Amino acid sequence: FFRCLYALPLLWWLMRREDAVYGGRSTRARGWALLAGVLFAGDLLLFHHAILLMGAGLATVLVNLQVVIVMIAAWLIWGERPSLAQAVAVPIALGGVVFISGVLEAEPYGNDPVLGSILAILTAVCYAGYLLLLRKGRDRQRAAGPIFDSTLTCGLTALAAGLVLGDFDPVPSLPMHAWLLLLALSAQVAGQVMIATALPRLPAATTSLILLLQPVLATIIAMIVLSESPTPSQLFGVTLILGGVLLGSARPRAARLR
Repeated sequence: FFRCLYALPLLWWLMRREDAVYGGRSTRARGWALLAGVLFAGDLLLFHHAILLMGAGLATVLVNLQVVIVMIAAWLIWGERPSLAQAVAVPIALGGVVFISGVLEAEPYGNDPVLGSILAILTAVCYAGYLLLLRKGRDRQRAAGPIFDSTLTCGLTALAAGLVLGDFDPVPSLPMHAWLLLLALSAQVAGQVMIATALPRLPAATTSLILLLQPVLATIIAMIVLSESPTPSQLFGVTLILGGVLLGSARPRAARLR
């Protein structure tokens, strides 16, 4: 909730600057962005619980399954048949999930990696839906406006969920507020706006390679800073998922040539 709350003033200012240049957005476009924020709240809530159960590094890797989920959704909903490489990506990525969950070993890393894996996969589903809806609510010229709308509903949804579940803390103490402010300005404002600006301007292959830096760096940094220690089997699962994500995000050669 506070991640969104602290981000809203700056996002509102950036949105007003966009509107001054390009004019106001349609109600339909804003509606898609507002709905996307509800799914983004689900993404964050599930992700935070997954981190507690299996660690930040492994959870971040699993969330990147959204690439494969988007591919499957496009096939089932819009009839976009996957390429051979994309079809092969699905069992590879799912195999990585099995290794990361730790079901094949006696003492995997994490408090409950199986439940953590389930929550991380549900996180990926929410994130995939968020990206699909957000795409409907933005255009090439705008980034801050749709992010403002989605951040608004994300914060309200998180607040409602916290009140229902009983784990909402209305007055976190310092230095927690300082970390929340840093999270809002870095991840929610700078990160989300830069991603929304960059994605429409980059080739799909380049985008996929760049976005793969996130789970790789998250795993490495978590091992160094948070002293997380995934087992060799789980790290092998990380490799399988990253390979599956890379295959799943690749477009057929004919499409690239067009």
